[in-house]
Amino acid sequence: MADYILTTESEDRIGIVAALTRCLSEHGGFITEHAQFGTPSSERFYSRISFRIGDSQFQKLKESIQEISQTLTLTTRIIPAVAKMRTLIMVSKFDHCLNDLIYRWRNNSLPIDITGVVSNHEKSRDFIEAFGLKYHYIPVTGSTKNDAETQLRGLIKETNTDLIVLARYMQILSDTFCRDYSGQIINIHHSFLPSFKGARPYHRAYERGVKLIGATAHYVTADLDEGPIIDQDVVRVNHTMTPDKLITMGRDVESRVLAKAVKHHAEHRSFINGRKTVILP
Repeated sequence: MADYILTTESEDRIGIVAALTRCLSEHGGFITEHAQFGTPSSERFYSRISFRIGDSQFQKLKESIQEISQTLTLTTRIIPAVAKMRTLIMVSKFDHCLNDLIYRWRNNSLPIDITGVVSNHEKSRDFIEAFGLKYHYIPVTGSTKNDAETQLRGLIKETNTDLIVLARYMQILSDTFCRDYSGQIINIHHSFLPSFKGARPYHRAYERGVKLIGATAHYVTADLDEGPIIDQDVVRVNHTMTPDKLITMGRDVESRVLAKAVKHHAEHRSFINGRKTVILP
């Protein structure tokens, strides 16, 4: 017996769930988890089914699922549950999100394989290489930006990377790069979007006397910090807290939100629905 994840995306219509569950039952598939959602505004349907099946029955099930997909016009994927998402992490000077992802990767709480770490600074090299991971220093200036992205593309292809995580990577990726890897890049933003964009957000929050600070993880698009939101969280603050205290608390929430977003994506629970996402439990 082996475990798999079946995901579907389509126009919403009657009979999708019945057809899929009946197919699994007829081929000896045992459903261990099932989540679905139909969006009222866009009339789209998304589902995620975890199931277990014998090796000898899997191929016939796969063929039957393909037939159902053609009949009902479904976009389907069947992924082995043990498969970990090949993930490239990008970082600049602030390494709190990177450290958190490494910790969760080491204790197997994130289903990812880290294909390497890319940075435009050398700051984290010793830390990363201590874990046996590859560290790639790709400096970026106004005149070398195109060359840097060419190197990055080559690295993604060479390592068969499926997901790119911007763990406080402070360089703006080109519109072309964002389009070419649409749905494959996750960024963490150091505020509860759309508030306090740009530099020194926690100092600006302090000056405004905010009562909440937060973080937003989203898919990267050509529209800077406007991509579909995967996860957000906030923490309460008060007038006694200095900017340094806000920064410390903010970094904690940034790390937590980014890890949740990566987990949602790596477990195939996150679906892009126009400018929004559907996150299946």
